[in-house]
Amino acid sequence: MEKARIGIVGLGSVAQTIHLPILSKFSDVEIVAVCDLDRAKAQYVADKFKVRRYYNNYEKMLVIEQDLDGVAICTPTVLHKDMAIAALEEKNNVLVEKPLARTSIEAEEIAAAAKKLHRTLMVGMNNRFRPDAMILKSFIEDKALGKLFYAKAGWFKKLNTESAWLTKKTQSGGGVVLDLGIVMLDLAFWMMGYPEVKEVTATNYSHHTKDVEDSSIVFLKMKNGSTLTIEASWSFESTSDFFYCDCFGTEGSGSLNPFRIIKRMHGNLVNVAPVSTETPQSLYRKSYENELKHWIGSLRGLHTAISTGDEAVHRMKIIDSIYKSAKRGKAVVLQ
Repeated sequence: MEKARIGIVGLGSVAQTIHLPILSKFSDVEIVAVCDLDRAKAQYVADKFKVRRYYNNYEKMLVIEQDLDGVAICTPTVLHKDMAIAALEEKNNVLVEKPLARTSIEAEEIAAAAKKLHRTLMVGMNNRFRPDAMILKSFIEDKALGKLFYAKAGWFKKLNTESAWLTKKTQSGGGVVLDLGIVMLDLAFWMMGYPEVKEVTATNYSHHTKDVEDSSIVFLKMKNGSTLTIEASWSFESTSDFFYCDCFGTEGSGSLNPFRIIKRMHGNLVNVAPVSTETPQSLYRKSYENELKHWIGSLRGLHTAISTGDEAVHRMKIIDSIYKSAKRGKAVVLQ
């Protein structure tokens, strides 16, 4: 493969500010075609990024562009299932921006199609690819923090007014849990080594939204005795967006934003994290650069893709339990 030939479906903010600018700079990538329901937008974006062909019908694009190596789906969640399965059936490998689907049932259908058709399905979870997250994960895997017994993660971010579909349940499947909560759940689970969940307790709030939740507090108990807290909100009153992930082990602790790895040495607590001068904006950008580089590498056969469809199905089953617990007002035991 000289260059990985890529098609992009959905030309909203994540495609225009992340996927297209980054992929267009990779020497081993050719963006062959872009697609958006808005034909004028598709033409504008194609011209801007020097993409030869544009479409306003994804099915037409998939039929005509028969030699694509990968398709990136960056549309509202309601469209993910049909588009991903259609792309897989045309023998494409697929990257779907998070969340994979609105429910675990939809996610299972997509993952099953990928397996049946022997195609790669990767789900966009860029925070795993942050440089600081990868360093913390390596410390955890080397047992530098001992055995992890508790993690907490959260993301507080004002709702983007350009993404009104996020507050419509039929479009998004849910509110802040599926926008921000699932990202932090995935990151913390990855850090903890995917422990089996025993019980989920959740409380959701709708202070400024009607159809979906705008704040969520989740507590998970694992079968191995460890625990995890997830917070996500569009409505917490804060002067700025805030993102964190803290992991606590029997021999130390690690944190993202600010980046610290704390160990007791000779009776004193010492920050042993490598010195980093990266800004939050730089870390955010690099997370996507690393993620897309990893996806392209998987298309070129250099390695196996991580953040798979099976992993996404697992997270979606937990998400389903979060909504069930919040609705019932009590803990939900996972089978």
